[in-house]
Amino acid sequence: MDSAKTENELYTVDICGRKENLPIINLPSGVSICFFNLHGNVELTEYCAHKLAERVEKYGAQALLTAESKGLQLTHCLARELGLPFYAVARKSKKLYMQDVMSVDVKTITTETVQKLYLSAHDVELLRGKKVAVIDDVVSTGAAVAAMEKLVIAAGGTVVCRAFVLAEGDAKNRGDIEYLAEIPLIK
Repeated sequence: MDSAKTENELYTVDICGRKENLPIINLPSGVSICFFNLHGNVELTEYCAHKLAERVEKYGAQALLTAESKGLQLTHCLARELGLPFYAVARKSKKLYMQDVMSVDVKTITTETVQKLYLSAHDVELLRGKKVAVIDDVVSTGAAVAAMEKLVIAAGGTVVCRAFVLAEGDAKNRGDIEYLAEIPLIK
């Protein structure tokens, strides 16, 4: 990590001309991350959605899919920017009202155990036969993206785009994603 960019355990990232100070968080695995949090930050969420829409629109996505929870408000704003009336959500727990769910296992860099992502029958119908953009705030190992892609395929959709605000660590080297800025994994 470039020490010139850290100050008081913060990492400064430039997101298309907007600078954000991200706290450095130590994970139990021994790796540290630059914690990016859109929850509650309306202005930053709107800004990122607008910038991401400029990259996603060329793919002609007819539907969006995100996972709970940090991608929710980003995807909501992005759907509005792209003129899409709905988006699908892969939930991290099966709710009682969710009928005929499909699920996949996922273990991400920020979780200690394997989790499940669930897609309701309603969300399956939003994706069936559609060109789908998979959206999230940060891509790192790609585990969450791969899990969401499996859900899209199982639902009968086609993934045409994978888009994120930030690419963490080696994710920046992937040729199959769109992102606005890079952040390091700190070891």
